[in-house]
Amino acid sequence: MIQDISPKIYHNEFKDARPADHDFILVFHKNTVLVRYQDGKLRYPVLTELKAYSLTYHYLFSIDNYKYFLACFPCVPAGNTDGNPPAVTLPGYTYEDVRIFRTADSRHTAFAGITAHHLFGWYQSNRFCGRCGQEMTSDHRERMLFCPGCRNMVYPRISPAVIVGIVNGDKILMSKYAGRPYTNYALIAGFTEIGESAEQTVQREVMEEVGLKVKNIRYYKSQPWAFSGSLLMGFFCDLDGSDEITLDADELSEAAWFHRDEIDLEDDHVSLTREMIMKFKEGVW
Repeated sequence: MIQDISPKIYHNEFKDARPADHDFILVFHKNTVLVRYQDGKLRYPVLTELKAYSLTYHYLFSIDNYKYFLACFPCVPAGNTDGNPPAVTLPGYTYEDVRIFRTADSRHTAFAGITAHHLFGWYQSNRFCGRCGQEMTSDHRERMLFCPGCRNMVYPRISPAVIVGIVNGDKILMSKYAGRPYTNYALIAGFTEIGESAEQTVQREVMEEVGLKVKNIRYYKSQPWAFSGSLLMGFFCDLDGSDEITLDADELSEAAWFHRDEIDLEDDHVSLTREMIMKFKEGVW
């Protein structure tokens, strides 16, 4: 999966650090990232390439001994609806949709990029206090934004969600999302609601999206999924009763039962969903 970058080691401990000349800098413009290709692999700019720009930087994390920072632009006034300020431009670099991280050859580079984009979204959404409107400041002891006016504290948002493999003998239910860029088959999924356990989320999402009851809910594995700012929890469960599907057309474009032998192999080694589907195909679950 995308976070499996061994033998490289991801260090997410907070540091009140400033970038050195050859530290990597992540520059985002909305849902795009500034990159260039070197020997067929993605490469991010380093600090020396950005000296011409008046930017500030947030330390993000390290992978092995390489540090990654987020480029920050001057703050815009509260109520400004123009979005992000003009993007940095560098010779040889282009802005690519962050979905390239799903297929990038270098696993640790892709993981660094999409994790950085998760934090970019958090910083962008919390420039001003949601309680009193004052400009937020960065804490120097932990990854937290602090309001000097009302003392509101805001931490990175991580949304718990479930991925559900519904098993019916030698068949598994697969579906396609309605109105989303991702068009391949996936498993039933959804976010956990207030006051709900992950297992209750499984039962509710399955009933809401395909009208089925399930039993024998068993945990498989989890995955940080920065594309949606989520922590995904994978579960397998067994069909309980009728296998007749009642489709929620607002959420799904289609859903159907597939025998193990009908499941196609796909070159997708980044997602929990695909790993679960492959485990079922192989007869492991």
